[in-house]
Amino acid sequence: MALKHSLLATASAVFFLTSAAHAQETTPQRESAIDKVLGTVTVTATKKANVENVQDVPVAVTAFNSDTLDALNVRDLGSLSYSTPNVNLTDVGTSRGVANFSIRGLGINSSIPSIDPTVGVFVDGVYLGTNSGVVLDLFDLDSVEILRGPQGILFGRNTTGGAVLINTGNPTDEFHWKARGSVETPIDDDRGGPNSTVQATVSGPLVEGKLNGKLGVYYNSDAGYFKNLYNGDNQGEAQTSIVRGALEWMPTDDITFLGKVERFDTRGDGPAAQNRGLFDRDSFDFSINNPGLQDSNATFATLRTDIDVDFGNGRITNIIGYRDVEGQTSGDIDSTPLTLFHSMTESTQEQFSEELRYAGTFGKAEVTVGGFYFTQDVRYTEIRSLPTLSAATFYGGGRQDHNVYGVFGQVDYAVTDRLTAIVGLRYGYEEKDADITYIRPRPACSVVDATCPTTGTNPFVPGEPNGFSNKDDWSNWSPKIGFKYELDDTSQMYAHYTNGVRSGGYNFRITDPALFLSVFPNPNLNSATDEENVDSYEIGFKHQTEDGRGQFNAAVFFNDISDMQRELNLPSPSSGVSQVILNTADAEILGFEAEGRYAVLDNLLLTANVGVINAEYTDVRYDISSDGLINGRDLNLDLPRVPESTYGVGFIYDHDLGDNGTLVARANYQHRDKNAFTDNNWGWMNEADMVDANLTWNTPYEGLSVALFGKNLLDEVTAGNDTQLPFGGSVSPLVPGSSNLSTGANTPYAYYPGAGTLSPLIPGRRIGFEITMKR
Repeated sequence: MALKHSLLATASAVFFLTSAAHAQETTPQRESAIDKVLGTVTVTATKKANVENVQDVPVAVTAFNSDTLDALNVRDLGSLSYSTPNVNLTDVGTSRGVANFSIRGLGINSSIPSIDPTVGVFVDGVYLGTNSGVVLDLFDLDSVEILRGPQGILFGRNTTGGAVLINTGNPTDEFHWKARGSVETPIDDDRGGPNSTVQATVSGPLVEGKLNGKLGVYYNSDAGYFKNLYNGDNQGEAQTSIVRGALEWMPTDDITFLGKVERFDTRGDGPAAQNRGLFDRDSFDFSINNPGLQDSNATFATLRTDIDVDFGNGRITNIIGYRDVEGQTSGDIDSTPLTLFHSMTESTQEQFSEELRYAGTFGKAEVTVGGFYFTQDVRYTEIRSLPTLSAATFYGGGRQDHNVYGVFGQVDYAVTDRLTAIVGLRYGYEEKDADITYIRPRPACSVVDATCPTTGTNPFVPGEPNGFSNKDDWSNWSPKIGFKYELDDTSQMYAHYTNGVRSGGYNFRITDPALFLSVFPNPNLNSATDEENVDSYEIGFKHQTEDGRGQFNAAVFFNDISDMQRELNLPSPSSGVSQVILNTADAEILGFEAEGRYAVLDNLLLTANVGVINAEYTDVRYDISSDGLINGRDLNLDLPRVPESTYGVGFIYDHDLGDNGTLVARANYQHRDKNAFTDNNWGWMNEADMVDANLTWNTPYEGLSVALFGKNLLDEVTAGNDTQLPFGGSVSPLVPGSSNLSTGANTPYAYYPGAGTLSPLIPGRRIGFEITMKR
């Protein structure tokens, strides 16, 4: 109730301020929300000397600039999952902000930091080696570009599903400032508390024509969306702060240096873990006795140098990136009010990268060539408390040195005025050096602090080795060949073949050494999984009406996947959950996607998108069905993270209020089919129908707007994952609000599919209020 009074008071104050300001100022001509969305969106995805119109590039990419992000009220990457076909940009659920992205059916289902993602995330041109701290608010951005399909030429290995390019705001040569405050709260009174955010940026020239600067600050305080039935406390509380600075120096007309540095800190609860053996999967009910912890911080810095040269009228670009991340987590993995399986982790990651490239034009040929270097050190400790299994605590994890080298080139050659041939090639070399300690009962140790042994035998498990050390490397050539044909000045079609590779690697979370050693009998000599290889074929079409009021883009794609690298999640009576990483199968994915928009009126824009996928295994080399056999049952399983269809519609309506400003209404509906989460199809992600809406008043006072918004208005229950646990049998359902399980004949390790799961919940229905001021 206090929050509602606060919102009313804030709204009244804003109305008073804007009315007073209107009496003093003349309202300038405004650009409507429709004009902003219909405006030209440029992309950096092709790495040409100059940015390109998204409609001109022969790539399946959905791009958002700062204006469209504002007009669509997009505040975090996860919300883009429900506006783009065949894309899922949610986090893993068990660890706040850790990306678990999937594009066109290619994704992982893990928070293990040694697993390379299928979808690469690049911030200001720098590849992020781990996915920690990625799915957070989109603070102070110039653009977001979502590239669908393998990007193995210009963006390197480990982008077999696609790439997400995040470009933060650059300093400006004119003075600007912007401030935004928002608060949102669950609509339902029996859920948690408010989520409040304040952020501000200021940008402008420090030395006219030579040096520009920018400073941004962000703070979020989340009181927790969920209500824990164990104790009635809010779950999901967190505080996050970001400080970002940037300098742009132009010593000459041909040289620009752009440096950025960011400090990120967050601390909060662990996951809102629902055990679906105890609660209805269509409810937000859960009861846990360990609220958990998420504590992480990161320092991220980039330095970009651009030099314009006469050679080919081109540009030399060099991008240096550095990132240092530390984190700790704690979670109630059994997802019950009992202490059956609690887990803690600590991790560190330090990376450095440099990319040097040249882009220029020689007659009919546009040429892009470059080299890439990346190195990172990743360390991870996992601590498991399983008191019904062992009085001793489980310790283990891994350390890995990782180096990547690459050279790449692409030529776009104008065969005719309308036909362009595209040829690209990349050579990559990668090496990983790992020390692994099995996660087993043992004396206290830390892999991060290098006190966990990898040699000798485990004193708590007689005869069992402690772990191993191994080093491996991979190298290959990734080609691309295709064409672009301009049907007229507003339409194009394109087609290409592209190869993408996800490197082999090591598992930091080995909890079943016997199973692991049955696959890798001599891990000191060979214990890395093989590379995953994707051959992708795509035909696309792009059209924009002559008046610019409409766009329609579509693509058909086929992915042929060899040596699919998967993490198999299995309930284990000896370690709680066993997570095995193997090359399990070959598969094929055939899909179609289309998206479009059209301004039916000057002030009314309609949008729509659809994605359809058919995926199947073609060869299986491991018992992914968990029935003890490799047979037709394995071949008939659904591939994980592959919904058969996604589709959505939306609108933006901009109403002119004359001297009182404008009123902009937006609503979007997006559907995603039910889809398997685990390879054995025991875990599933709910079907989801998401509805978001907002109403924004652009006041007569220049730069001041007020918005009311709603998210997940249908109150759909979704989760970050659905991992099976060995806690089932005769466990009785909770009485709502009870602090204990009903006792009786409890068989904690009798398992059947669906009896017990770890399903970290994602917030449901909520409303909010936002104020923005800018100059």
